[in-house]
Amino acid sequence: MDWVSGESEPFEVREPEVQSVPLVFSSPHSGRAYPSEFLESSRLDALSIRRSEDHFVDELFADATEFGAPFLVAHFPRAYLDVNREPYELDPRMFDGALPSYANIGSMRVAGGLGTIPRIVAENMEIYRHRISVETALWRIEGIYKPFHATLRRLIARTHARFGLAVLIDCHSMPGNIRLSGSDLRPDFIIGDRYGTSASAELSRAAVHFLEEMGFTAVRNKPYAGGFITEHYGRPVRGLHALQIEVNRALYVDEATLEKRPEFDIIAAALSAFMRQMIDFAEDYRRETALAAE
Repeated sequence: MDWVSGESEPFEVREPEVQSVPLVFSSPHSGRAYPSEFLESSRLDALSIRRSEDHFVDELFADATEFGAPFLVAHFPRAYLDVNREPYELDPRMFDGALPSYANIGSMRVAGGLGTIPRIVAENMEIYRHRISVETALWRIEGIYKPFHATLRRLIARTHARFGLAVLIDCHSMPGNIRLSGSDLRPDFIIGDRYGTSASAELSRAAVHFLEEMGFTAVRNKPYAGGFITEHYGRPVRGLHALQIEVNRALYVDEATLEKRPEFDIIAAALSAFMRQMIDFAEDYRRETALAAE
């Protein structure tokens, strides 16, 4: 089975001419190249199946390379394969044949239909007409999931070796109707650091502060604290930090038509400024950490 779509590869690394900053950006859910074989297996129409995309997030953060940071961008869609999960979070009810014994079939994400091979998109819409083969699932994991993560590990390791510090910014979007628990507040941005375990408090607080300074409502960890990527790659005691940023889609996209709103360029410009500020802060943080270690 081959990756067949309008893209030559399922993901790409957008590299700066020279990596000059200790940051790496990733956009694992903004892919919008749907293989025809996948679409034929789905019961959803061409618009509905896109409901789980992080719409245009790769474009919102496109200036990352201009600032000297690499940017890992998925072309495969999240409905096809979710790399922000463990490699084998799989629902046995979805597949013809037996899953391998090492598959995690009991996670909360699997129960909710949002495993490595998702069963649903937003609003609990079932993706598939029929069960799919176990071989199909394992091919997506072996052929795309594992190479994606190998690439991300390489970028982080290279950055850490070069600068003594690596800060991963994992870029996502969230539905516009998300509210904080017990409140009517709809945040514009959520910064996730796995409740302080995937990045230093200084970096997390700085991210929230920069967004608030621009007039946005920004919060930490609730309701999104970060997924597998943030949890897996963030090791602050080793100088490896991972932050997740969620952008409220209602700020820049019409959630009914999935077309860009007139404000799209404004939000992109704000995120460009945010990236520049985070880069400057990370550079200062790196110098202060190095001095403290002497």
